[in-house]
Amino acid sequence: MPPPETRPRLHTWQRFGLAIPYAWLLIFFLAPFLIVLKISIADPVVAQPPFTPLFDATRPPGEAFHATLENFRFVLDDRLYVLTYLNSLELAAVATLLCLAIGYPMAYGIARASDATRSVLLLLVILPFWTSFLLRVYAWMGILNSRGVLNSLLLWAGIIDRPLEILYTNTAVFIGMVYSYLPFMILPLYANLVRLDEALLEAAADLGGRPSRVFRDVTLPLSFPGVIAGCLLVFIPAIGEFVIPAVLGGSDTLMIGRVVYDEFFLNRDWPVASAVAVLLLLLLLIPIGIFQRYESREGSES
Repeated sequence: MPPPETRPRLHTWQRFGLAIPYAWLLIFFLAPFLIVLKISIADPVVAQPPFTPLFDATRPPGEAFHATLENFRFVLDDRLYVLTYLNSLELAAVATLLCLAIGYPMAYGIARASDATRSVLLLLVILPFWTSFLLRVYAWMGILNSRGVLNSLLLWAGIIDRPLEILYTNTAVFIGMVYSYLPFMILPLYANLVRLDEALLEAAADLGGRPSRVFRDVTLPLSFPGVIAGCLLVFIPAIGEFVIPAVLGGSDTLMIGRVVYDEFFLNRDWPVASAVAVLLLLLLLIPIGIFQRYESREGSES
């Protein structure tokens, strides 16, 4: 690292440009998180807002500041919340693996296509984003119900003799998640695969490597950063998903997003709902930390 006197000085506009993302994170992430954290250490009350203030000047001097960890203890001790966390992890992990299994071949095919074909394929990948997410999820209700398009097609083809019960099951939730989050897996994988040096693949083939071995020993390891980025982009929003389980899942399909909604708007227990949300964020720090550690190791090796 060069000494301080030899380092290039940043211009005012450069400092302003660097300050924008930090200000964005401060306003739209850190500040809301601190508000939720403040609510999570309060007690629920029948009032508006339905939680006790963190600091109340009307109390005696020794009791003006009030905070409690009872909400976190209640969430961790209640078997329902623990099972909800585990169920959310399972559904999000399976949906992520399904997106990876489907999205990797698609991203690989797009990266190896010609320029004109590649543009069309990328347009088809992002085309669903032109329609409202909620409308797309509701459309799956018409596709998956007992008299929907899927069952009608299977009955007409003679593949089944009675309608399949898909809607309001975990299968419908997986279908909705994979459909909704598949582009988030394809795009980072494509961005990584399209930058692969063709000379490396040609050299491996010249050394006698069969296409399957070249893919296993060269393409797959080099695309691993895209795999991690795609998995994070799918797993993180999937674990807190609310709309898809509420619309396509059954009454026993419990996920964290639905529990937070019920605690906020049905039970009016804002402190417990905030504690659930804070614990979810802390849980998500684990995969994010693993990704950051991997990126730091890759950067130091390169």
